[in-house]
Amino acid sequence: MQEQQFFEERLTKSVGQFDITGKTLLMPDMSPFGSRLLTSCFRAYGIPAQVMPTYDGLELGKEYTSGKECFPCQVTLGDILYYLKQEKERLGAEFSPGDYVYFMPEADGPCRFGMYNKMHRLVLDKFPEFEDVNITYLSSTDTYSSSMIMPEEKSKLFRRLAYVATIISDVLDRVVWRVRPYEKVPGETDAFMEGALQEMRDKIESIGESRDFNALYTLLEDIVKRASKLMDPDKPRRPLIGIIGEIYLRTHPQSNQHLIKEIETHGGEVVDASLGEWFNFVAYSNLRDTRRQWTQSWKKGDIQGMFNASRKWLDYQIEIKYQLWRQDQTFSRARKHLDIHEDHRIASLESRLDNDRLFNFDIGTEAAISIGGALEYVHENYDGVVNVFPFTCMPSTICSAILKPILLEKKVPYLDASYDGSIQPNRELAIRTFMYQAQQRQSRRNQAEK
Repeated sequence: MQEQQFFEERLTKSVGQFDITGKTLLMPDMSPFGSRLLTSCFRAYGIPAQVMPTYDGLELGKEYTSGKECFPCQVTLGDILYYLKQEKERLGAEFSPGDYVYFMPEADGPCRFGMYNKMHRLVLDKFPEFEDVNITYLSSTDTYSSSMIMPEEKSKLFRRLAYVATIISDVLDRVVWRVRPYEKVPGETDAFMEGALQEMRDKIESIGESRDFNALYTLLEDIVKRASKLMDPDKPRRPLIGIIGEIYLRTHPQSNQHLIKEIETHGGEVVDASLGEWFNFVAYSNLRDTRRQWTQSWKKGDIQGMFNASRKWLDYQIEIKYQLWRQDQTFSRARKHLDIHEDHRIASLESRLDNDRLFNFDIGTEAAISIGGALEYVHENYDGVVNVFPFTCMPSTICSAILKPILLEKKVPYLDASYDGSIQPNRELAIRTFMYQAQQRQSRRNQAEK
């Protein structure tokens, strides 16, 4: 009983939402642009956040997991263990674990991601020197509200800045994917965008709490304009490949073994599902939940419940409209100078599910937007779809089961790309075969359009 109480205390008091002011916030690396711009948002509000080095501690992550966990759990656990060990070695006696807070968001539903921060707590407690490193999170249950981790007067303003920074990161990703396959000088795009990322980080941190979004948009336009000049206009358009799947694996290059570059090497142009798509989906799902809550309250004759659900419904409606407004603003400024692909609307993805015959948003998980996203790619005449996911991931396995026969019938090349950290000997062959099929589809499509 005492042992149970101890674990309950550790999982509630050392894992939670609390004011992180004055602490160094440690963020796992996920998206090359998104993670870094988010830490800059925290820094703009006075929180010294930093992205930890990634993948160097993978063996540590595997050592303290059983193999039943999904791959991102192992990667992120390895990142925090490796970082703290390096910090302790670097600082020696001056190392103070209480000065750090580990940031590991969570989501509800059946995905194991919701339990990462609890498991990471149990592993960190195996090291006495790391017991005082607290873990904080934002959650999908309240649309990632930051009101519990920073002063309330800053929370809403921070959240708006963070959302815009996320959409800017999506645009920067799309600029890379649009320019790099057609660059005049190999490697020039990545080198340029590395500098552009630092410019954007500096700008976000310098505008601070003023939230001068126009300054960010102006810089974004300049970056896109300069990036567009790196393209060779004489290079023919490549087959267009859409990526769906689990958000960490598809956005973390090291974990997916640099899949996007691999596809580009074999002649493709790629568009990956965005970070903004996930945040829009969370708000959209919460809006749907409030409708269901209102209906349940109405059936019970619960007037107060109906009133509460109505207020929440209005809040989510405002949130969604704000997000779409900012998203349109950001993309339109970039598309003045480069024809990057626009992002999907969540309502449009739901409409692709054939009146819930293929899947239902009530089930939730990323499967909803992955299935809808793949079918949206087909509608937009993409030449192939890749489903990227951790080995044994339930939502992505559902996607595979549903999408394979549909895309086969539509004659759209489809590839499952699962990862667990090992190198699959037939991986390159599978990608080559997939890209050959995509090139054939592009040729047929081009001939049909003539």
